[in-house]
Amino acid sequence: MTALTQHQPLHRVGFAFLRLPILDSYLLQEMIGPFFFALGAFLLFWALNIFFLAADYIINQHAPFFLVLRFVVFRIPQATPMAFPFASLFAALLAMGRVMGDNEVTAMRTAGISVMRIALAPVLFGLGMFLISYSINEWIAPASVDLSTRTFYQIIYHTDALPVEPQFFRKDPDTGNTFYVGQVALDNKTMIDVQIFKPAKYGPWNETLQAKSAVVQGSVLNLHDVIDTRYNDDGFLTNQQRVKTISIGLPLGETASQFVSQVNNDPWTMSSKSLRTQVNALQAQGIGGTAMGNLQINLANKLSWPFACIIGVVLAVPLALRFGKRGRTLGITLSIIAFFSYYLMVSAASAFGRNGALNPFLAAWLPNIIVGVAGVVLLWLEER
Repeated sequence: MTALTQHQPLHRVGFAFLRLPILDSYLLQEMIGPFFFALGAFLLFWALNIFFLAADYIINQHAPFFLVLRFVVFRIPQATPMAFPFASLFAALLAMGRVMGDNEVTAMRTAGISVMRIALAPVLFGLGMFLISYSINEWIAPASVDLSTRTFYQIIYHTDALPVEPQFFRKDPDTGNTFYVGQVALDNKTMIDVQIFKPAKYGPWNETLQAKSAVVQGSVLNLHDVIDTRYNDDGFLTNQQRVKTISIGLPLGETASQFVSQVNNDPWTMSSKSLRTQVNALQAQGIGGTAMGNLQINLANKLSWPFACIIGVVLAVPLALRFGKRGRTLGITLSIIAFFSYYLMVSAASAFGRNGALNPFLAAWLPNIIVGVAGVVLLWLEER
């Protein structure tokens, strides 16, 4: 009986938030509920917004419902770098506002606990959310968004619209063929100035097809008024002829191909490594301008956006300590205002970064620097 009594308290402490100090465990438990509420609300709003935009294909063009649903579900990870910082900010404001409203912070400070010590657990929570958000954005979101993009083109293949973005090269990984479409006619079905490059075993191209127009019919691409050019292994022209019509198989999403996928030009489908490779390639070619600025901004955002989880908490803690006694409604209001103010700064700084008026990497991190400094100053003032 005595042994059981001695072990009972240790058993309870063992499950108390992984043996964290009581103060940290208490504050973190206060943050978990608001965090998941805000995260779920943000992702739900994001998903519903995309679904309502895609609903037109269900209602007016009779696209399969579950195909549209798959497109929406796999698009959700794209919201990760925005959802996690907002949820972290929201959780810190509500949790710290609650303990401040109940005068628990006053009691802590009376007991000699500093504001910086009180803020330690929320900041560590923000650090944990940063790591999770970065991991999702780096390894899960690219594959998920690419699958969502290919699903979108499957949806359009089931409708009358043509799933082709003009003036972009697309490579079919199944055959190695590269497709280029100059423009799409007003009927949304006919492609103008279509070029197809078939790779050779040793040289760059074995055959090129240049068509004045092309039309998709089922899983076949029908080319009209075609110039068919053949090359030998050394890359020299061996034959060229005009052909009225040529039909080739068109790889659709159902075959797991990435034809007309945005994987080669959409930053959401690229990891930091892929973006950095593109940046280095353009720099090696001496290419700059807006194209380079966009890639550099997107590369920097891969880290700066998830890092906003920490920045949001650093700002939220002093705001909650200052205004927490005014109720949860003010905390929710402050969360929304702070979130939109931050992303307005992100949009403005990104615009300057893209046109070269500001270093792209500085532009990506400038909102974090401004908000972070403001949060640290407010914490320091609260400490005093």
